[in-house]
Amino acid sequence: MIGSWLRLRRAGIAGINRRNAGLIMPHNRRAQYPLVDDKLRTKELALEHGIPVPALYGVIRTPHDIRDLPAIVADRKDFVVKPAHGSQGDGIMVIVDRTRRGFYRTAGGRVVDSDGMSHHLSNALNGQYSLGGQPDHVLVEYRVDFDRIFDGITFQGVPDIRIVVYRGFPLMAMVRLPTKDSDGKANLHQGAVGAGLDLATGKTLTGVVGTRSVDEHPDTGEPIAGVSLPYWRDMLLTSARCFDITGLGYLGVDLVLDAKHGPLVLELNARPGLNIQLANRDGILRRVAAIDALDRFGAEAEERVETAVAALGPSGAH
Repeated sequence: MIGSWLRLRRAGIAGINRRNAGLIMPHNRRAQYPLVDDKLRTKELALEHGIPVPALYGVIRTPHDIRDLPAIVADRKDFVVKPAHGSQGDGIMVIVDRTRRGFYRTAGGRVVDSDGMSHHLSNALNGQYSLGGQPDHVLVEYRVDFDRIFDGITFQGVPDIRIVVYRGFPLMAMVRLPTKDSDGKANLHQGAVGAGLDLATGKTLTGVVGTRSVDEHPDTGEPIAGVSLPYWRDMLLTSARCFDITGLGYLGVDLVLDAKHGPLVLELNARPGLNIQLANRDGILRRVAAIDALDRFGAEAEERVETAVAALGPSGAH
């Protein structure tokens, strides 16, 4: 047991207590949390600073507003409803089509009638999916058409990219790949694959499902490693800029690659999880120490990206 602990410590692996005490508490002020805990505020902040996000069609704030959903989506056949304070994908409903009878078809193939949709929205407003069960509001927004680069290594849903940013420097990244077990959601807790990303190139490494290493996607059988993400430097720069607009020194930036619009920021997280270390076979604390040693914290976002890539890319990643 002691030997295992020492190996983890030497590798710079952070546990929850170390993350909370050493990364979140010193670098994230509580007053800044509402900027990222409320997805509507995050979207408004991003738009104010020219950071691309999925288009917002409307907001449902009260039970009375539920009846406005057909007008909000008008003649759109596909859209997403998302609780503003939800976490881990809870309460998100992805609609891919609408039937002639006015029913909604979800990404998982389920058909939801108007009463079913109203019930789901009511639950979301009542806080069923929100942090702490607080009353919530619901965003109705553009459904991402994911880039075909992921065709062979995903199942139905939209893969997303998580970049952890430390004091404005991109620190570690992974792509989360939906599976059948995760019901097409990019949620690691529900069985999605987490694949590490080389910070310099944006190329996928091998993957993990839970704590189990995988070389192939469990549903498609395609190799996970070796896929080069387009717009990679744009995504790194966007993640670095998210530090500038929030002031959060330890931040998870979640992006998607849209086939038409390129990288879009989905949400920001002031308490990013630690599975990204397993996906990258590397410890966050080791990378934090490497960035701290450079002492370049006053640099502009572009310079911070180049500095992080040089320090943590292929030559410095392990």
